[in-house]
Amino acid sequence: MNFRRAAGLVLASLLSLALPAQVTVKMATLVPENSSWFRILKEMGDSWARTSGGKVKVILYPGGRQGDDPDVVRKMRLGSLQGAVLASPGLAEIDRSVYALSLPLAFDSYEEVYATLDKMRPGLESAMEGKGFEPLAWADAGWVRIFSRKPVAAPDDLRRQKLFQWAGDPRTLEIWKAAGFNAIPAPAPELATGLQTGLLDAFLTSPQVVLITRYYEQAPHMADMKWAIILAGIVVTRDTWNRIPAELRPELLKAAQDAAAKLRADMRASDDRDVQAMQRTGLKVVPVDARTREAWRKTLEAAGSRIRGDFVPAPAYDEAIRWRDAYRRQAGGKR
Repeated sequence: MNFRRAAGLVLASLLSLALPAQVTVKMATLVPENSSWFRILKEMGDSWARTSGGKVKVILYPGGRQGDDPDVVRKMRLGSLQGAVLASPGLAEIDRSVYALSLPLAFDSYEEVYATLDKMRPGLESAMEGKGFEPLAWADAGWVRIFSRKPVAAPDDLRRQKLFQWAGDPRTLEIWKAAGFNAIPAPAPELATGLQTGLLDAFLTSPQVVLITRYYEQAPHMADMKWAIILAGIVVTRDTWNRIPAELRPELLKAAQDAAAKLRADMRASDDRDVQAMQRTGLKVVPVDARTREAWRKTLEAAGSRIRGDFVPAPAYDEAIRWRDAYRRQAGGKR
């Protein structure tokens, strides 16, 4: 019996070595389960399982169930999560240089943003890899606008309201406060409660996010001004990526990049449509004329030394502006 038992253990050990272990990727995202973004990400996860013959399994945690983006990055570092779809604040937890693509009022079009990203991507991805993360694909959550309880057109309108600021980013918080805004830090999943209780009055995000979450019911005004792009990325930990058999990685990478392309297309198609949908249910779009836009630009210029250095590392800031200007010259565009 002892011989048979020992032989069985040896055979089980040999079989375990011969059969590749399944790699489970627990992936968190703030996007709600009922959104088109979640559907696209689920399709990606299904593709990974099918392409790998079941060797790679993706478990999605939508709706902020694993916490805010900074919380998710911390959990990835600890190993309790292996992947995420991160917005700019989460990506900045890995490397703040990504904020160079989300500079306020610095870009006029998707084309400008992605032409700049194409030039900066090798450096950004190398920096993230050096910190233990594997960026698989880039997308965005659309153009940020200002949503608020009371109308906001000029900077002083926003200064009179309690402004949501992502918790865990004290440098950005200080920039808002130094410019005279009443910014209050809170995790993104607590924004709805803050609006309902009156702790918060205003926030910056994209129309699709506001439509899906129904934040417009508490903040029924939107300034008609494109503030910045919310950059997004599909990211896994380097350790997890390296545990996936090398021959499978190209197909999984392609599936992630295909998903990101669908996410980008979804945002472009939905931007104006989502605003119109909210207008039909009571959202009021607040005009921002040329003089008021100039007031915003002067406000940003006054905070320039903080934005270039605190919000974005100076080298990344300068590189983004250089590539943006090069794109504009080539395209013949003007501000």
